[in-house]
Amino acid sequence: MTSHNDAVPAIEVDTVSKRFGSVTALDEVTIDVPRGTVFGLVGANGAGKTTLIRILIGALRTDSGSVRVLGLDPWSDRRQVRSDAGYMPQAPVLYGDLTARENVAFFARGHVSGNTQGSVADALEFADLNEFADRPVYTLSGGVRQRVSLAATVVHHPHVLFLDEPTAGVDPELRRQFWVRFRRLAESGSTMIVSTHQMDEVVHCDRVAVLRSGQVLATATPKELLASGGATIRVRTGDQWDEFRVDFLPNDLAEILHDKGLDPAVTRIEVEGPTLEDIVLELIDSGREEFGGA
Repeated sequence: MTSHNDAVPAIEVDTVSKRFGSVTALDEVTIDVPRGTVFGLVGANGAGKTTLIRILIGALRTDSGSVRVLGLDPWSDRRQVRSDAGYMPQAPVLYGDLTARENVAFFARGHVSGNTQGSVADALEFADLNEFADRPVYTLSGGVRQRVSLAATVVHHPHVLFLDEPTAGVDPELRRQFWVRFRRLAESGSTMIVSTHQMDEVVHCDRVAVLRSGQVLATATPKELLASGGATIRVRTGDQWDEFRVDFLPNDLAEILHDKGLDPAVTRIEVEGPTLEDIVLELIDSGREEFGGA
């Protein structure tokens, strides 16, 4: 029986490695994901995000290390894990000749016992698909198909969802709508693992793991990542400008202002720092490890 003890993380990955021939897809990856959070797997294509998700849903075995999903082994207990998990792959796996409603109903029957009509209606409503519900999927735009795929993923109200590049190739407004829906799912108690190579999406996650070439370079909250980038502080006193480079903005800025004694002659303070996207890209480019990599 699936464990729903809130004290146990939804996802536990301990020193997991996976190779495909001479290619190391994952190299001793360790992450823990608390329940009810949105956890991002961030990195360029080929970083190992999809491989990790496939291991978490029980589609691949690890070469070494251990994995637990809702307290279960996703490989040996994959039937139980899949009954309580939702998986949305990069490309929607839908039947083009069936309507959106029929596609969602098809996936519901694999998870929901008895009458699925209410569950299907809820999923269509959640993904804002009512106006498209009875149109064949092949007639729908790519963005709407993504919404059908999301509805099919959540129709059985899973406790954990794995979303592999769910916003790839969609316009900015649809991306915003998707993240609003992801947050709603997390607030309802679902745990979400969202992989993305869109660096600006880091801000939407409660916590992220930054991957490169199968290794975790950092795990941190967006706030921690932003603080790690430091900042340049410029203080104007009369006609004189002083410039300071700080590593951790909140504490260092307070110290700078204390040193100035809150002089009334200080009329303007400018703070210039990198964006989250800048920090993540720099982290990936340099390959440096921060926050313990765990």
